Amino acid sequence: QVQLVESGGGLVQAGDSLRLSCVLSGRTFNNADMGWFRQAPGKEREFVAAIRWSGGNPGYGDSVKGRFTISRDSAKNTAYLQMNNLKPEDTAVYYCAARFSPIFSIRMLANEDSYDYWGQGTQVTVSS
Repeated sequence: QVQLVESGGGLVQAGDSLRLSCVLSGRTFNNADMGWFRQAPGKEREFVAAIRWSGGNPGYGDSVKGRFTISRDSAKNTAYLQMNNLKPEDTAVYYCAARFSPIFSIRMLANEDSYDYWGQGTQVTVSS
């Protein structure tokens, strides 16, 4: 059974940093493209970042470029999202997702429908 478990969320002030973690179990982590999405109350789920199984081609949503960094550690079966200079508008539930089938375009990883498995989410709240 595949599981994705996020952690690292919390309540911080504007300008602070957080690092989210996502541990994958049940399938080979090295075969998975990983993505992070977020959903704020009353809004649709939004693409945040994605990284290929090889660790290359990281991509970011426009609202987080230059502030967030996605990475992965195969030894720990874990994907990370380093979030710096957090803003109140970053407040949301953050979800990680994994995709194991081949992709035809890196742009597919920005689409939530492209993923096979999802975590339960972790809350990030940024106060002003």
